[in-house]
Amino acid sequence: MRQYQKTFALIAFTLTAVFSLQVQAQSADNGRFLSLAPPTGLPIIPVMEGWIANPDGTTSFSFGYINRNDVPVDIPLGTANYIEPAKYSGMQPTHFPPGRSTGMFTVTVPASEQNDDIWWHIKTGDEEPLKVPGRRGASAYELDFILPRPQGAMQPHAGFGEDGQKSAGLFAQVGEYQGNVQAGEPVVLTVNVEDISDRDPTDPRFLEPLPVGVEFTKYQGPGMVEFEHHESTAIPENPYDEDDRRFRFFRQITPGQVQVEGGKGVAHVIATFSEPGEYMIHTKVDNFRGPDSSNGDQCCWTNIVQKVTVSP
Repeated sequence: MRQYQKTFALIAFTLTAVFSLQVQAQSADNGRFLSLAPPTGLPIIPVMEGWIANPDGTTSFSFGYINRNDVPVDIPLGTANYIEPAKYSGMQPTHFPPGRSTGMFTVTVPASEQNDDIWWHIKTGDEEPLKVPGRRGASAYELDFILPRPQGAMQPHAGFGEDGQKSAGLFAQVGEYQGNVQAGEPVVLTVNVEDISDRDPTDPRFLEPLPVGVEFTKYQGPGMVEFEHHESTAIPENPYDEDDRRFRFFRQITPGQVQVEGGKGVAHVIATFSEPGEYMIHTKVDNFRGPDSSNGDQCCWTNIVQKVTVSP
């Protein structure tokens, strides 16, 4: 029995030592192993969210990204940010805010190319280049935005201006801003939105229309874009008392965000461009107040992109 205990102890010690050596080896190979991530210097990670079989026979590939840095990162179009085949490159983002951004844009291919891979390449600084394929086939990656979600949520409709034509989709519209914009001078950007979800009116959660979320962000451009709340934007207050544990989960809207009450209306934001040049402003319109709609559910939001030419 004593010999058995000695043998067991020896085996346990050996395994512990091997594990310790492996950890030390990994630590030597990767200075970040078992340590906190630095606030900057991490790569932008491209993500293929899934593929969509469109009613017209085309296929769309949905892409997002992960920015683990604490600050935004800009990677211009070119050798560090491109899509293959080259004919599909140019409409991907070049500005990457921190965090996980889901379903930011799509690449749509004809039926004759539906089995071809679409590659998004990103290289961040001196980091190794990363790439991800848009690929059709695996049913687990098929996205369906045609039918309502379990509680009726659907992609909202969105259009430019106060009364522009609205549509829904992961890359629903790309439009031109109509007006003169100068660097350093604030300008008002406007979209109109509508929730078309088919919810159960007898469900107490849906007795009143849910608000629609709208978020404006820089998508492409040579300089910085600063957003401010428009005077028409209502700033929600924390409805909970400080001693209520729900109080700390309340998140105030940022200057680029608007909450459209009643499920239908207009959202304004004030944008100031630091430098002249060609910009794109991305607007995400979402139904995330619904219990069946979130980034994790891959539903339900609409993306529209507005091109803005800024003069000196």
